[in-house]
Amino acid sequence: MAILVFFVAHYYLSLFTQTFYLHRYAAHKMFTMNKFWEKFFFLFTYICQGSSFLSPRAYALLHRMHHAFSDTELDPHSPLFSNNAFDMMWKTKTIYNDVLNHKHELSKRFEGDIPEWSLIENIGDKWYSRLGWGAAYVIFYINFATAWWQYLLLPIHFLMGPIHGAIVNWGGHKYGYQNFDNKDHSKNTLALDFLAFGELFQNNHHKLPMRVNFGVKWWEFDPTYVAIWTLDKARIIKIKRKTMNLNKVAKPKQQKEAIAA
Repeated sequence: MAILVFFVAHYYLSLFTQTFYLHRYAAHKMFTMNKFWEKFFFLFTYICQGSSFLSPRAYALLHRMHHAFSDTELDPHSPLFSNNAFDMMWKTKTIYNDVLNHKHELSKRFEGDIPEWSLIENIGDKWYSRLGWGAAYVIFYINFATAWWQYLLLPIHFLMGPIHGAIVNWGGHKYGYQNFDNKDHSKNTLALDFLAFGELFQNNHHKLPMRVNFGVKWWEFDPTYVAIWTLDKARIIKIKRKTMNLNKVAKPKQQKEAIAA
């Protein structure tokens, strides 16, 4: 029981920090927060992602590139140019490392208005940090596992962040339905969104990249939006409220400008 609780908690806390902080805050700035809460959620992201910590800066730049070049050869993680999800993950890792180390020229045009904390970023990317978190997971399993098969969950703990990214980018651009014609392959993979906290409404998000609620139809439920709405009401964050008319959506050029802002 303890292993199951730990696995589910790690999975969804890591997922929440990725969609709430890395995606909707760092990449899109859908809402604002003061410096204290920005640091708090930065540290919270590091703790929750642990061995698979992703730099908010590198994540934001990759994601802005993804929107600007969706499903083209310049897209850092499109399934259209990979043989399988593992191949896509490896290509993404290579580009991520180049962006992280300021070696990716194209990504530099998307710089700006990104939360940075060099101390945590440097620690989070070091081998001893990733190994330390991995060792902590193993020790927990040694103490609480009750069956051999539970140890098979450990690789998911080690690679939690990239696995979330693979589910969203592979599934969200290959399987599902489309509410909008975005001139790309983005889809809403509703059946699997319980694994993604709203992230698998990719078609909606690519059409409305600054809409904080990724659900558009009444039956499309975005759990992360509920958390964001709650934090807004608690005055921890402030949503950038805009009137969204789905019949008069921003043109592609305006979308790219909003992403890069």
